[in-house]
Amino acid sequence: GRSGPPRTAPAPTPGSSTLEAGGLDALPVTALRGVGPRVAERLDRLGIRTVQDLLFHLPLRYEDRTRVVPIGSLRIGDAALVEGEVELTELGRGRRRALLCRIGDDTGSLTLRFFHFNARQQETLRRGRRLRCFGEVRAGPVTTEMIHPEYRIAGDADEEPEEDRLTPVYPTTGGLHQLRLRALTAQALAHLAEPPCAAAPSAGLVEWLPEEVRRRFRLPSLPAAVRYVHRPPRKASLAELAEGRHPAQRRLAFEELLAHHLSLRRLRERVRRRPAPVLQGPGRLTAALRARLPFVLTAAQERVFAEIRHDLALGVPMLRLMQGDVGSGKTVVAALTCLEAVEAGWQAALMAPTELLAEQHFQNFQGWLGPLGVPVGRLTGRRRGAGRTACLGALREGTIPVAVGTHALFQDEVDFARLGLVIIDEQHRFGVHQRLALHEKGRRDGLHPHQLIMTATPIPRTLAMTAYADLDNSVIDELPPGRMPVRTVVVPDTRRDEVIERVRNACGAGRQTYWVCTLIEESDALQCRAAADTAAALSEALPDLRIGLVHGRLKNRDKVRIMGTFQNGDLDLLVATTVIEVGVDVPNAGLMIIENAERLGLAQLHQLRGRVGRGRRESSCVLLYHGTLSEIARQRLAALRETHDGFEIARRDLDLRGPGEVLGTRQAGALQFHIADLARDRDLLPAVEQAATLLLERHPGHVAPLIRRWLGKGARYAQV
Repeated sequence: GRSGPPRTAPAPTPGSSTLEAGGLDALPVTALRGVGPRVAERLDRLGIRTVQDLLFHLPLRYEDRTRVVPIGSLRIGDAALVEGEVELTELGRGRRRALLCRIGDDTGSLTLRFFHFNARQQETLRRGRRLRCFGEVRAGPVTTEMIHPEYRIAGDADEEPEEDRLTPVYPTTGGLHQLRLRALTAQALAHLAEPPCAAAPSAGLVEWLPEEVRRRFRLPSLPAAVRYVHRPPRKASLAELAEGRHPAQRRLAFEELLAHHLSLRRLRERVRRRPAPVLQGPGRLTAALRARLPFVLTAAQERVFAEIRHDLALGVPMLRLMQGDVGSGKTVVAALTCLEAVEAGWQAALMAPTELLAEQHFQNFQGWLGPLGVPVGRLTGRRRGAGRTACLGALREGTIPVAVGTHALFQDEVDFARLGLVIIDEQHRFGVHQRLALHEKGRRDGLHPHQLIMTATPIPRTLAMTAYADLDNSVIDELPPGRMPVRTVVVPDTRRDEVIERVRNACGAGRQTYWVCTLIEESDALQCRAAADTAAALSEALPDLRIGLVHGRLKNRDKVRIMGTFQNGDLDLLVATTVIEVGVDVPNAGLMIIENAERLGLAQLHQLRGRVGRGRRESSCVLLYHGTLSEIARQRLAALRETHDGFEIARRDLDLRGPGEVLGTRQAGALQFHIADLARDRDLLPAVEQAATLLLERHPGHVAPLIRRWLGKGARYAQV
């Protein structure tokens, strides 16, 4: 579950408001009754160190204990409060010992089942007693059941009133019961209600959103929103709260999104104040490369390259995101950008997420830049021995102006003479610390390197505004002329024999085919075994075809050799795991089969499909699925069949899977939201952008405290 922001109770910094120091962000949680060292340690596991942290630790869901429900009206799956008289209590017979207690009211009966019980409990639950119970209703062998419900004796004389509010259920950890969290939250809410005084100018939560912002965007105050989400009234809509649509929840999401957006805008301003090398030459090298290319750049490529050249000439670090669909020609724009750096007397480094993609980039760059007299170095984790040593020395001396590699580029022993440009391909696959390390290598004599980030995963504009607010955005929104859409069909794997026949026909007609194996298991070994088994089965079914196999467990040189054989046309069919997802270019490949396609995300399927259709003839992609499709899998495969537009696919992916997958932020060091949800709350993003501008212009003193409240120490990692 989600918990509140990253937790620090920062000391007031010079120039920060005195209000901050007096607020609940500075009051340790140990100030609350019942929080000793052991409870404090458990709260710390949830990131709760201050009273403010506790207030921002929001419920996962709510239970309605505000009214007693007739037993006869219960439905399986309901969580409900019921009251009834004990009709029978006995030890149940069966594989597992249990205490069974049947209660009833005028409308029906219900069995309470306890697997952990004692003799005193049996006495408490004796016949004739009235019980009030809360739990989830399940199907039982005789009546409906509740397993281990919360219960208490309901006496007639001192009848306790029903709850007057919905009951919150919080994310928790071992040894920390819901009752304890509710009690501590009640204390925190009491602090929130304390009126300010001279000793504590702001005893509660400091309101960093000015009134004009709250009024303009119709936001409730922070204390009112916090109070509501912890203790919703009995009339509150459970459905609205479950979907995060209540104005109180939206108020908190708005503030968190605003803090993230402001931190990126601040970073952008800070970067803009730093000096960077001016990378501007006469254009001799770029003209020579253009003259050698067997194609003409598209208008979109020309536009994006012009934007990049403009940035490189400014003397402040470029921070640009270059988005382009699969096959739109980002790599050649990256090569032209490197030549701008080389001609100005600086080095460029391109970092790719996998050995296979780094090797592909290296081959392309060598083919394009080598004939122009520009040496290209290769540095990957698997490159060892004299070749590696020589490459390291040449980078240090500056005799190799362009380096291509994996994360090996930022290891300690790698040193550049004059690194002026860093290009990162598929940046979301790298952790923040890795990207920061490469950036640091370019700091020399007070200058900072330019950065170009490439992605073939198109990011919907609203998402890019928040996730990459520190970057200028360029889009190559045009495919090279002559590229034909890939015909996509969805087929159950019961028709496997027909698909194999289709492969036979395609290869017989001189086209090449990919057969991609995917497994739900994360294990590399299982994935590779599945691919090997598939290759063996296909070799038996198609004895006339030349079949190759590529998977993650192969040595890098073997992977590169087999891919090279396929690229040269010496293999008809390549069986592979998803290692071929990015960057491999075989124009003669006209058919792709993807097994278990229902298990992959839309973006990954789109990337894989982009490996075919790179020539001038029509290509096809067959999505094989196993068993019955879930509704989400059906929508995903339908989307792929209906469109080839990467941005439309990204938009649908966002709807189906959420931003963590679209941006790749499940990995280390990326956007981490605690209350906001980018997919659910993306309609707030335009207003967040406007509010950020308003705060920066009219209330700059509120910006740093807002960022500190929500990002804590995480803000400094954004400096990549």
